[in-house]
Amino acid sequence: MRVPSTGSQFLLEREGQRAIVTEVGATLRSWRVDEREQLDTFDIDEVGDAFHGKVLVPWPNRIRDSRYVFEGAEHRVAISEPERGSALHGLVLWANWRPLRHSSAEVVLGYMLHPQPGYPFTLELEVEYRLTAGGLEVALRATNRGDTMAPFGAGFHPYLALGGGRLGDALLELPARTRVPVDARLLPVGDPVPVEGTEYDFRRRRPLGPLALDTSFGDLKRGPDGLARATLVAGSDERAVTVWMDAHFRFIHVYTSRAGVAVEPMTCAPDAFNSGDGLLALVPGASFTGRWGLNTQREVQ
Repeated sequence: MRVPSTGSQFLLEREGQRAIVTEVGATLRSWRVDEREQLDTFDIDEVGDAFHGKVLVPWPNRIRDSRYVFEGAEHRVAISEPERGSALHGLVLWANWRPLRHSSAEVVLGYMLHPQPGYPFTLELEVEYRLTAGGLEVALRATNRGDTMAPFGAGFHPYLALGGGRLGDALLELPARTRVPVDARLLPVGDPVPVEGTEYDFRRRRPLGPLALDTSFGDLKRGPDGLARATLVAGSDERAVTVWMDAHFRFIHVYTSRAGVAVEPMTCAPDAFNSGDGLLALVPGASFTGRWGLNTQREVQ
């Protein structure tokens, strides 16, 4: 029997919503609401090398020169972004995750990340996708199953669809007070800088216009529930899609493309394995649990 490039497909359905999660990478491939696709999706047999919907563990974004020092020891991981000499988006992008639980509206996938060159640590990973009355909720749990402390960061890569609209006309709202300045290799070049008074200030909803983003934002304003929310409004029906994240996700990375806008919850800044900005150190037996999600509504005129 022929196996799709993205592996087994896990279908979730509930009250006008439909989501598809894939075995390869525990990837969120599709999320439809009222029959409208909310994500810049890809075909079941596409590799999805733009990281659409991927889980980014044990680091999101880049490690400079694919090397870092942790607990006094230098580690070198494989270069996965040759044009910039960096290691990009972790070690589980193309891994086969196993289903631990699957029902009509929920799937939980697991993966054991064993020690390997450059990352000699053991992590037990679980990611849960669940449709609720309010939208899609995602939870990531990572437990250090080794006998030494392990460096850890996490992120997700949902691409929001433009719904047939133009990128420059899309409205973006970000609750971020700062951004991380980067060089030509997209690596940090200093402390975070305020967005106020600059083209990167999206604290009030406004069009993207000609601005191209591949930018990490921080110092997030949160609601009384502790959640930070970023919103994109695009398409002819002006549907607003909101990405929310709990306090474990301290950064939002935004990447614009012609077909969609990636609004990425991140626990740490780019190159955190070297800078330490947001990097977690999991002691043996300790766990990380972070939650984020998506909801949508049509804007009222």
